[in-house]
Amino acid sequence: MSRRLPAAGTAILALLAVAACAPADSNDGASASSSSSASSCTPADLDTLTASTLTIGTDKPAYEPWFEDDDPTNGKGFESAVAYAVAKQLGYTDDQVKWETVTFTAAVQPGRKSFDFDINQFSINDERKQAVDFSSGYYDVTQAVVALKGNKAASVTSLAGLKDLKLGAQVGTTSYNAITSEIDPSKTPAVFDDNDKAKLALNNGQIDGLVVDLPTALYLASAELDDGVVVGQLPATSDTPEQFGLVLGKDSSLTSCVSQAVDALRADGTLDKIETQWLTESAGAPELK
Repeated sequence: MSRRLPAAGTAILALLAVAACAPADSNDGASASSSSSASSCTPADLDTLTASTLTIGTDKPAYEPWFEDDDPTNGKGFESAVAYAVAKQLGYTDDQVKWETVTFTAAVQPGRKSFDFDINQFSINDERKQAVDFSSGYYDVTQAVVALKGNKAASVTSLAGLKDLKLGAQVGTTSYNAITSEIDPSKTPAVFDDNDKAKLALNNGQIDGLVVDLPTALYLASAELDDGVVVGQLPATSDTPEQFGLVLGKDSSLTSCVSQAVDALRADGTLDKIETQWLTESAGAPELK
C-alpha cells in the first residue's frame, strides 16, 4: 500500500485520472484459474463462501478516502463504493454483501481466505501473484511524500533533495519499495505497522517525510496533520502505471468474473465517476525529478 486515507466525510475531492504506492511489477491483474463466461457470472453460479452472499475483506481501521467513518458497509469512500459497484455488476444487492475484517498482510499471504475478494489498496505485482490472484486493476497509482511545514523535507523540490533525509513508510508496502528504489536514501528508511504510527513518527520528528500513495498524502496533509504538506509525487518508473487490484485466493474460481466486473465498470465510466466523487485533485503535488 501505502494504504488508505483521503476522502473525508464529504468528498474533499475530485482526482487525477490516475494516482499512487510504488512501481508495480505488472499491472495485469487477472490471474484466473478458470475462464468463466459472462453468462456464468451470477450469484446463482458463483462459488462464494456463502451461497447468495458476497463476502468482501478489508482492514480495520478503514481509512479515508478509501472508506468513510471507519465503516466499509456504508458505501462511502472510494473503495467502499468500488466494492459495492463490483457487487452490483455481479448481480448482488447491497444486502447480499458481507464485510470481513482482514489485515493487509494476511490478505496477501498464501492459504485459505475468509473473503471472496479483498479491497485494501493492494498494488498488483508479480511477487504477490505467486500467493494470490488479482482482479483487473481498478485504480492507477503514484506515490507521494508528505512532510510538515518547516521541517527538512518540506522545501525539497527534487529526488536528490530527499537523499539525506530520514523517510518512512508502512511495512510491506509498495510505498516502502518506492523509497528504496526511486529515492535510495543514505539513511535506512523507518518502517511502521500502519499509517497511524507513521503519522505519529512524523509529528514527533522521528522521520522527515512519509511516503504513501497520493490520495492518502493529500488527505494526510489537509485533514490529518497539523501543518501537513505534500512535498511532491515520485516519478513513475514504468510506461505501465501501478494499479490497485482486488485480491482473491490463489486460483480462485471467482477471479475471471470479478475481473470482468471491474473491466465493465472501467469501460462504462463508473470507476471514473467514483474516483471523481471520492478522490481529490492532485494540485499542489508536483512530480519530483
